[in-house]
Amino acid sequence: MQLTLDIALTDGNRYQVTTNLFTIVALERKFKIRASDLEHGVAIEHLAFLAYESSKQHGITVPIVFDDFIKSLATVDVVEADPVNPSEPAPSATP
Repeated sequence: MQLTLDIALTDGNRYQVTTNLFTIVALERKFKIRASDLEHGVAIEHLAFLAYESSKQHGITVPIVFDDFIKSLATVDVVEADPVNPSEPAPSATP
């Protein structure tokens, strides 16, 4: 499971990071949930944690304490991606 997160900070900075297997496992360990549970809804704290861990993985400097990172967040949004297997366009008579 990979998510691309758009992170906006209260200081006006904005960046995107992508989760990886490490960040998903870290989420499962910290919150005692399975990644598959996220299909039923994602808590804002879970998104913030994924943003925090992904930021560290991408070499972005973040506060040592997770709650301090949350204080610096304005928003965290999941970036919509194209479908993995998009359907083929239907044939048409016009070129």
